[in-house]
Amino acid sequence: MIYLDYSATTPVNQDVLHSFEEASLRYFGNPNSLHKLGVDAKNLIDKSTHQIAQILNVKDNEIIYTSGSSESNNLAIKGICQEYQNRGKHIITTELEHSSIYGPLNYLMDQGFEVSFVSLMPDGKVDLENLKSLMREDTILVSINAVNSELGIVQPIEKIVEIIKEFPKCHFHVDMTQMIGKRKVDCSDIDLVSFSAHKFYGLKGIGVLIKKEKVELEPLIHGGKSTTKYRSGTPALPLIVSMAKALRLVNESVLKNEEEVKKKNDFIREKLSTYEYVRINSPEDSLPHILNISILGVKPETMLHALEEKNIYVSTQSACSSSHSESKAVLAVTHDKERAQSSIRISLSHLTTEEELEKFLEGFEECYQKLTSLMRRK
Repeated sequence: MIYLDYSATTPVNQDVLHSFEEASLRYFGNPNSLHKLGVDAKNLIDKSTHQIAQILNVKDNEIIYTSGSSESNNLAIKGICQEYQNRGKHIITTELEHSSIYGPLNYLMDQGFEVSFVSLMPDGKVDLENLKSLMREDTILVSINAVNSELGIVQPIEKIVEIIKEFPKCHFHVDMTQMIGKRKVDCSDIDLVSFSAHKFYGLKGIGVLIKKEKVELEPLIHGGKSTTKYRSGTPALPLIVSMAKALRLVNESVLKNEEEVKKKNDFIREKLSTYEYVRINSPEDSLPHILNISILGVKPETMLHALEEKNIYVSTQSACSSSHSESKAVLAVTHDKERAQSSIRISLSHLTTEEELEKFLEGFEECYQKLTSLMRRK
């Protein structure tokens, strides 16, 4: 099997899985209980929280545990807007966000909120001058992802922070789901940050929303004691412990891993760019873990299943996207409907081997020749 869909989810690290198993068996007490088993469980959660906070340069009490990035995004967006709607109902975002951003935004528009889309530069980065022009006194939230999940475009988060600081009533939310675990990050100047463990070799079902101390939220889930007042429910101790382990492990080698992935990306980018009907959609300075291409005239699901028959796994759009006929992100950047209707995403890892890439290219060649020859006959 050749797995090239790491941006959708990653295989669980064996050491992380061991941490989950050990915590499940040894610390089965409810962290909310007052007896010794409960206290021991809570202490272990506190230790894990401290590790996560140190790596991301935030405070322990700014960590909120969720079921994953989709819940974190919903809590951030709905929570801010419901808490601060007396200050205004204007939100700014981009056309490069995940569906778990657009979902709550559509919900809020039905509640009377206004959403503006900031313009993009030719390389897909936010037009900072346009962002400045969109900011208003009633703007209470800007939500922009750090890395687009389809094209790998990396946004200038630090520059965006500086713009938003000029508007003290506005909060900045960053979906870092595709960034954390791939690059060193510092979340100290961002109001709200979302991420999920299964993107960096952790288990599914656990994520985080970082919420700065000065920020308040209206919770999505009410009732019951937990690690914070912002997300009720019995804390998922084994998942929390395993996520801290996963984050710690990837952080130890994150720079080395990115260098390895960049070489692999450059290699297949160069090979694929020689094909007549292939267009490279990911800009040169995108996160190297993601390479988005279009095969003109070939439906993405057709290429996906052709590769799948050879035991090669890639994706079309984001794994959580609804099944539209075209990629909204590719269209927003390339302004080319044909490319948007024929794009596939190849996502890499430091675990990807040179042998796997060679076999992928062999399989791609066969599928490409077969599918484009059928197209040329029409």
